[in-house]
Amino acid sequence: MTPIQLALMIFGIMLLLMVVRVPIAGAMFLAGTAGFILQTGIQPFLNFLNNLAFARLANYDLSVIPLFILMGHFATQGGISKALFQFAAAVMGRFKGGLAMGAVLACGAFGAICGSSVATAATITGVALPEMKRHGYSGRLATGTLAAGGTLGILIPPSVPLVIYAILTEQNIAKLFAAAMMPGIIAMVGYMIAIAIYVRLVPGQAPDQEERERLTFESLKGILPIATIFVIVFGGIYAGFFTPTEGAAVGAASTFLAALLKQELTWKKFIQCFHSTAISSAMIFLIFMGADVMNAALARTQVPAQLAEMVVAMNFAPLMVVAGILLLYVVLGAVMDELSMLLLTIPIFFPIIMKLDFGMTPEYTAIWFGIMVLMTVGFGMLAPPVGLNVYVVNGMAKDVPLSESYKGIMPFLISDTIRTLLLLFFPGISLFLIKYLT
Repeated sequence: MTPIQLALMIFGIMLLLMVVRVPIAGAMFLAGTAGFILQTGIQPFLNFLNNLAFARLANYDLSVIPLFILMGHFATQGGISKALFQFAAAVMGRFKGGLAMGAVLACGAFGAICGSSVATAATITGVALPEMKRHGYSGRLATGTLAAGGTLGILIPPSVPLVIYAILTEQNIAKLFAAAMMPGIIAMVGYMIAIAIYVRLVPGQAPDQEERERLTFESLKGILPIATIFVIVFGGIYAGFFTPTEGAAVGAASTFLAALLKQELTWKKFIQCFHSTAISSAMIFLIFMGADVMNAALARTQVPAQLAEMVVAMNFAPLMVVAGILLLYVVLGAVMDELSMLLLTIPIFFPIIMKLDFGMTPEYTAIWFGIMVLMTVGFGMLAPPVGLNVYVVNGMAKDVPLSESYKGIMPFLISDTIRTLLLLFFPGISLFLIKYLT
């Protein structure tokens, strides 16, 4: 069997296992195991497994993942989201489609203390969807808005996928967070513009006149906890007071105190925060180890290295190569979740990107590519046929057909496409903050 045939066999086994509903971590582990043993035999594979778990999980930087996840759960269970949405609705209520814009603004603000797209979508949907229905918004626009807004949970720092990218490529987490801020803000503004255009072009999706919430001191208090936590965490990181991992710990503690002050964090909810964090972290770490086995098997075929050399030898324009990789991510997003895609593909694609000349330093190239991947991962959270965010939000809107929810995310996918092209051709948009914040 040639190396290319072996690599294709490994991918084929993984996809076959996924089709029969084997969890992605198990599918990658079993496919990698078969490929590894075929190349080296059983004993070398057992020796590799002997050190795998410690070699992966002893990484200090990995502790930032459960800490940011815990931070998000404290915010969710502590009642911060309801006050946040009320503030956002009061700010945007003067515009046609203002409540939908407020939901996007709330998702963006909540994403500043929650590194999960699904958690952001589910949390804001719980408080925003009933209000949008009460004000006469269509199920299509309401669910589409909330599914798209949920992606801001990973586009605006902190972002769990961005942390994973930093670990895989050995890049500075703080610099990646700085690079993600402007694209995240552009995404949020782009979604609001998409709503403003959509409600004018398609009648009946939003009420002509809405009940305006007054912007009072009480509603202003809704944004205060998140603003304070954001300043403490990211201000402390960029001022050099603590590392990103220490910042995640400070953020989790600050969010816990904010939840206590809201007086909605019961003992049962407190335990649930740690339980949910443990489940999410265990899933991520299992995917890490499954991907490690599969990537080790692929590395022994030498196909990733050969692929990088082949792409360079073909002398394609660097931007064409990046565009092709991003299109492949869109396709993969139809069958895989964002973490699995990153863990499986970054070890293959990153060496290709680093061999190309984009007119930037290697560090800036690596950071810019990470932001481009993050944008495309967010796209995959919405695009059919999987669109995990769409499924989550639609599952909470029992009376809205799934087809309507998918129609509702189309304006946001157009916005995502425009933003991705903008960042592809103008890398400086995502890079200029680095020199000021790091």
